[in-house]
Amino acid sequence: MSICNDLYESVLKKLDSILELRDKKILKHDGSYVTEGDLLCQKLLLEKINSLKEKFVVISEEIPFEKFNYDETKNYIVIDPIDGTENFVSGLKEWGISICIYRHGKHYESMLALPELNLKLISGEKIKKYSSRIYGLSSSLTTEDLLILKKGFEYRIIGCAVYNLYNVIRGSYCVFENFKGANSWDILAGLNLALEHSLSVKINYKEYNGEFLSPDRKYRFKISN
Repeated sequence: MSICNDLYESVLKKLDSILELRDKKILKHDGSYVTEGDLLCQKLLLEKINSLKEKFVVISEEIPFEKFNYDETKNYIVIDPIDGTENFVSGLKEWGISICIYRHGKHYESMLALPELNLKLISGEKIKKYSSRIYGLSSSLTTEDLLILKKGFEYRIIGCAVYNLYNVIRGSYCVFENFKGANSWDILAGLNLALEHSLSVKINYKEYNGEFLSPDRKYRFKISN
């Protein structure tokens, strides 16, 4: 049984309602937006998670926490209800939903979904592979960062981790790198799907092997085909 697929289907049924809320936005303390669409998407996911027979600890960008202590005996679902909110509020279709599930210390299942683009990838699914010369970069880069980029690559910067991770996994990017740092809810699903599809994954310049990432810090990472 795919928990991720069931969660995604619960969101798809209300996708029109979510899209209607994309201009109902609030500026958060870090300067980013959260919309009523984000909160509705999270509500739908939480309702479905709470209906499962198994109990899960939920970690989400929109659920605040004071201190985090990982417990391998528990089950975790890490979600980003809408990744790429700046795109979402701007009417762009490059926004996504990220879900990653760990059971008793081991990765169980992950999903990257781009609802308006009708694209998704869930653990166990096959994907058509491309060969690309494009090097994807995080939108967190500064002007100074851009001036020191290596020559010899085609670069792309699109502000949505789900979109970028999906595209490096299918080979539409030869590399995707974030050397400024991202939160676990942004990247955990994509990192594990990249490993499943035999890509090289490094976290903070060290090999990543599917371990759980704490939500109380940020991670620099690089994924290569």
